[in-house]
Amino acid sequence: MNYRILLAEDDPQITEIISDYFSEKTDECTELVCVPDGTSALEKLTEEEFHLLILDVMMPGIDGFSLCREIRSSKNSATPADVPLLFLTARAREEDLLYGYALGCDDYIIKPFSLAALYAKCIALLKRAGGTVLQKAELVCGDIRLDLRTLEVNSGGNDVELAPKEFALLRFLMEHKNWVVSREMLLDRIWGTDYFGGDRVVDNHIKKLRKALGNPGGQIKTVISKGYKLTE
Repeated sequence: MNYRILLAEDDPQITEIISDYFSEKTDECTELVCVPDGTSALEKLTEEEFHLLILDVMMPGIDGFSLCREIRSSKNSATPADVPLLFLTARAREEDLLYGYALGCDDYIIKPFSLAALYAKCIALLKRAGGTVLQKAELVCGDIRLDLRTLEVNSGGNDVELAPKEFALLRFLMEHKNWVVSREMLLDRIWGTDYFGGDRVVDNHIKKLRKALGNPGGQIKTVISKGYKLTE
């Protein structure tokens, strides 16, 4: 299935950096369509189907709030009225955020924003809507490969069997390679927010993961006082 994301943003520089970042993170099965204003966005939505919308709030013509209201009430659009919708905005006042949620948005990104955070929110919205994570079929970092279709791991040319927690850790690290990932983040993403144990459990499972991967396990670096980083 091809996933199509519509970005409505009147700042060409922001459009360019988002487009470049998404093209690096996703493969040819994902298309980011960019328009400069709300009027153009509405025309696209009427004629074409999209799986996620990223809307700037302050746009010429039809602003993001008005566009969201139109989308949620429309019955004659090629894009479903309940399509996941995320606002980009510099308006961080609580009343503006609450107004957007009341109109039917799913999430917010406040300008200036992190591209990684924007991408992560988009992935979360698509997963929540029943889509598949928009990533390449295979994750590769140095001598480690993880096939997202078969869930097979190859390390240094050898197939590796991983326990569920080690597999989840490796996948998260590969999805965020070259990032410093804190123990708290790993606890939250792998063990869940309702886990009440200490963060030493992360260290223990990282140790097991390194051992299972063999020599390429050395690509998982410990960042003192911060967490871990998977490098090439």
